Amino acid sequence: MEKDVIQKVKFSDLDVNDQFFDSLKKDYDFERWFLGKSSEDAYIFRDNGILNGFLYLKDEYEEDQTISPEFVKKRRLKIGTFKINAHGTILGQRFLSIALQKMIETNQDFIYVTVFEKQEGLILLLEKFGFQVWGTKANGELVYYKDQTIFENIYKDYPKVNLESNKYLLSIKPEFHTKMFPDSKLRTEKNHVVEDLSFTNTTEKIYITNMSGVKAMNIGDLIVIYRMKEYNARSAEYNSVATTLCTVASVKQMNDFKDVDEYLRYCGKGSIFSEQELRGYYQSKKYPYIIKMLYNLALPKRIIRQDLINKVGLNRGAYFGVLNLTNNQFEKILEIGEVYEGFIIN
Repeated sequence: MEKDVIQKVKFSDLDVNDQFFDSLKKDYDFERWFLGKSSEDAYIFRDNGILNGFLYLKDEYEEDQTISPEFVKKRRLKIGTFKINAHGTILGQRFLSIALQKMIETNQDFIYVTVFEKQEGLILLLEKFGFQVWGTKANGELVYYKDQTIFENIYKDYPKVNLESNKYLLSIKPEFHTKMFPDSKLRTEKNHVVEDLSFTNTTEKIYITNMSGVKAMNIGDLIVIYRMKEYNARSAEYNSVATTLCTVASVKQMNDFKDVDEYLRYCGKGSIFSEQELRGYYQSKKYPYIIKMLYNLALPKRIIRQDLINKVGLNRGAYFGVLNLTNNQFEKILEIGEVYEGFIIN
């Protein structure tokens, strides 16, 4: 396996005696439960071959009287087991984004997880992304849930997007695009599905640019990521594509930071650049604008430039670096991109 990768595997591919699972064995009859799931899927994270993250999702239809208030019998998505070793908040976000996208893609209206009060970091992460306290279990665990409630907050509503916002097309060079959105490469087959695999595929993305048009963007605005053509490609008609949907979390300029350390903290883990490269950009101010955006989803069907012009209605002579999109153009992108309506806040 590659370093720093989330993969979907079968339980039977894992070793229940891995020391990663030792702490889970202390809380309940984990080993018997684990072995009984041999044919089911789990999401795992390995760092240099060492298991450091595990996520199991259960589509259930049952009641639970050990929870107060009790769960009546209905369909729910349960985050059955969710453990990560210390890796900051980024790995937790990545796993949580998988669960929330699964909730929408499988047409669920309720997802929940049980946590112990001592798991303060995980609780803060859950609350940031819209989870609320339902109640408690008989063993003292807290039950956190998320349903279809709309908060009008880009984090709490994630991964859904609000169509009331302004919309833009934003160009990214192919070498940067692949690192930021590795599951959004140029593929046009209708039924193509790629799991979230890369370390760089974090929920929060940092985009550094010199295109002044980004200054008009506001929190909550929607961005369609446009992957520019390869340098050796003769034409952009089939090689440049709209691939990804993001939401603006903030827009800053280099001069907004009091010093380089504040700037580096802001960029955090969402940047594809090394600390040395980031420091160089800060010193030169060659790329003075910084966008932080939430990665909502990859378009199930990528849209080539020719279709953006002929079918969506973009102006062939327009500057595609930062391009305002009309509501009709954006909705056409959603249609052609085959975005499931569950991702949209109407």
